[in-house]
Amino acid sequence: MKALLSVFNKSGIVEFAAGLHALDWELISSGGTAKAISEAGIPVTDVADYTGSPIMLGHRVVTLHPKIHGGILADRDNPEHQQDLETHQIETIDLVVGNLYPFQADPSIETIDIGGPTMVRAAAKNHQHVGVVVDPNDYDIVLAELQNAGSLSSGTRKSLARKAFAHTAAYDAAIVSWFDDTGHESNTSNPLPNSIHLSLERVHDLRYGENPHQLGARYRYSSSAGWWDEAIQHHGKELSYLNVFDTEAAWRLAHSIADNPTVAVIKHANPCGLACHNDIAEAYRRAHACDPISAFGGIVAVNRNVPLGLAEELTQVFTEVIIAPSFDDDAIEKLMEKKNLRIIEASSPGFPLLDFRTLDGGLLVQTTDKVIIDRETWTVATERKPTESEWVDLEFAWQVAARVSSNCIVLAKDEQAFGIGAGQQNRRDAGQIAATKANGRASGGACASDAFFPFRDGLDAAIEAGCSAVIQPGGSIRDEEVIAAANESDITMVFTGERHFKH
Repeated sequence: MKALLSVFNKSGIVEFAAGLHALDWELISSGGTAKAISEAGIPVTDVADYTGSPIMLGHRVVTLHPKIHGGILADRDNPEHQQDLETHQIETIDLVVGNLYPFQADPSIETIDIGGPTMVRAAAKNHQHVGVVVDPNDYDIVLAELQNAGSLSSGTRKSLARKAFAHTAAYDAAIVSWFDDTGHESNTSNPLPNSIHLSLERVHDLRYGENPHQLGARYRYSSSAGWWDEAIQHHGKELSYLNVFDTEAAWRLAHSIADNPTVAVIKHANPCGLACHNDIAEAYRRAHACDPISAFGGIVAVNRNVPLGLAEELTQVFTEVIIAPSFDDDAIEKLMEKKNLRIIEASSPGFPLLDFRTLDGGLLVQTTDKVIIDRETWTVATERKPTESEWVDLEFAWQVAARVSSNCIVLAKDEQAFGIGAGQQNRRDAGQIAATKANGRASGGACASDAFFPFRDGLDAAIEAGCSAVIQPGGSIRDEEVIAAANESDITMVFTGERHFKH
C-alpha cells in the first residue's frame, strides 16, 4: 500500500507517517514534508526519485506527473486502466494526504496552489479506491480504521472525498474573492462582482430555528472569521436562531453611534431603546425607559465594560441576552443569578461590504447600507436653522432610524430614543406609534423619518410630540408643502438626500 503525503500544515504529519509506516505502508513525499518525515527516522521516497523527474519552476511543478496522477486516478476495476498502468509502469497510490498553501492568510500569485488541489481532487474523484485526507484532525480517525480493519471503508472514503472537494472549493472561492477585492474584475467601479462564490462551514448548531420546530445553525465563511467565532458565552441556555439574529443587530447598533458609550435594546430585530451617556448604567436606564414593555425578553448590547451597578439594573428585567466587550467579575456573578440569561463577551463587530438574502433560484444581493453623517452635504430646507443641540439630536435620530425596519419614525432627544415606530405600511401609522410611545418626552427633540414624507400630514407626529427639528431624505413632489408645514410650526427641517429603507 502506498501513501503520498504533501502538506503545508505539518501538524501531526510525522506521527501519522509513523503510524502508516508501522502498518507497512510505503511513503512518498516531497519538500518540507519529506524532510520532516525523514528527520524523524521514517523511511520515505522523494517524489523526484519516484517519478524520475526533477522538481522544476521554483517548486511549481512537483507532483504533476503521470506516475503520480495515473497512480491516483486509476480505476482498479477497469481492465483498460490496468493495462495502461502496466504499459507505463505506474503503481497505484492508495492514500493521498494533502493540504494547501495558506492562500487565505497570505494571498498572492505564488500562494495559489496548483499541484496540491489537483492531487487532492484526483484522489477525491477516485474515492472508490483511494482515500484522501485534507484535515489533520482526521489523522487519528483514519489511522485507527486502518489499524482495526486494514483498509478504509467505502463510507469513510466518501466522507473524506466530500471534505476534500469542500476544501478545494473554499480555496478557489477565496482566490476569486481576492481577485474581486484587488480590482482584477474588469468592471472595478461596481462593487457587485460578476459572480459570487460562497464557501461556508457549519460551526454552531443552534437550539432551534426561528421557531422550535425549525432547525438552525450558524455558518462561517471558510476563508474568514467574525466576532462570533471569538465570543465567549459565560452563562445561559444555548442560543436560538433569533437570539443570534437579534444579538447581531443589537451589537452592530451599539457600535454605530460614533464611539459614544451606548446601550441598545433590540426586540425582533428592531431597536426598542437606545441611548448614549458617559455613565453606562445611566445609558441602560435611558435605553430601557424608551419602551419598557417591548424591552421585556429583549437583547441588550452594551459597548463598554459592564460594572456591578449595571448588572444590578439588568437583573431587574427579563432579558434574553446581554452582550458587552467585558464584565467586572462581580457583575458576572450578579448576572449569573438569572438562570436563563445568556451572557456574551465579544469584540467589536465587523460591517460586511455585501448583504445577502435568499430567493427562489439564487440570492438577492446589495451593498450594505452605510449611514454618513455630514452636515456639509445636508440641506436645511426651512427658514430656521438647527441649533447645535438640535444638530446632535438630528444626527442621533438619523442613525437610529437607519437601523429600524421601514416604514419608521424615530423621536429622540439628548441622545436618547423616546419613541420608535417600526415596520409600518404607512408613515402616518409609524409616526402615531412613535408619538404615543414618546408620550411627550421628546418635546424639543428631533424626529427622523427613514424616507421622505409624501404629504404634509407626515409632520403630525413630530408636531404632536413637540419636536423642534426633523430630519428626512427629502425628494417628494410635495416637499414644498411639507417645508411650509414645518415653517408654520417653527420646526427646523434637514434634508439628507439619502433614504435608509430597511426591510
